[in-house]
Amino acid sequence: MKSKLTFFVGPCVIESHDQIMYIADFLKEELKHTFPQIDFYLKGSFDKANRSSISSFRGPGIDEGLKILEEAKKQFQLKTITDFHLPNQAEAVAQVVDVIQIPAFLCRQTDMIVEGAKFAKKYKRILKVKKGQFVSPKEMENVAKKAFTHITKEQLYLTERGTFFGYNNLVVDMTSFQIMEEFAGKVIFDATHSVQMPGQKGTMSGGKTEFTHRLALAAIAAGAQGIFIETHQQPKHALSDPATQYPLNNVAHLIKNLNTFYQGF
Repeated sequence: MKSKLTFFVGPCVIESHDQIMYIADFLKEELKHTFPQIDFYLKGSFDKANRSSISSFRGPGIDEGLKILEEAKKQFQLKTITDFHLPNQAEAVAQVVDVIQIPAFLCRQTDMIVEGAKFAKKYKRILKVKKGQFVSPKEMENVAKKAFTHITKEQLYLTERGTFFGYNNLVVDMTSFQIMEEFAGKVIFDATHSVQMPGQKGTMSGGKTEFTHRLALAAIAAGAQGIFIETHQQPKHALSDPATQYPLNNVAHLIKNLNTFYQGF
């Protein structure tokens, strides 16, 4: 039997309490009710530590950010996901959200992986690790082995988000899904960061959202079992990654097409 397609949906960074509540309500009323066969998670980062500029907005911080996510989780009966950036944040994050995520640039940090896995086990969470732009799919087996010191394969999700070759662009290796599924419970495609153009605008990354839909379809065909998509009510006014966030009013159409393709593939 084919497993449920998983979607992680939400803004790049938590901009405000009202923003998260609005998107959480949309996720519950417009997405979960329409697509009951899909496993949905509300996404929001409390801190964007990896920014191009020192003046870039980073978010509300761990205490306020987790408080907002916890409220949304309870009020709208949603599962949640967020990143952590330091090993000593792992437990606080695991106490609140259902999936704890390690950002791509930190995917090789042993202390991050081990602490994340330890508290994923303690609180029965999923540890999700994004493949770094500098790491091949096969090398992620070393990451998995670090996580397996505490959790099983089923508790580890790995994410493809493109490989950076130093020319302000990312290239998605579609073989990565088949390679990484050997040592992960699920392999996820980050459909929005994969169309990013790092550093294109000097103090800000650019992006080409016109490729998001087609790359996501290709990823599902290549074996992806979930899609990570950052979304915003008004992407051009987003405080983080305005060039890659998908318009919220187009998300349901995107998910419908991807799910139809997944079910028929």
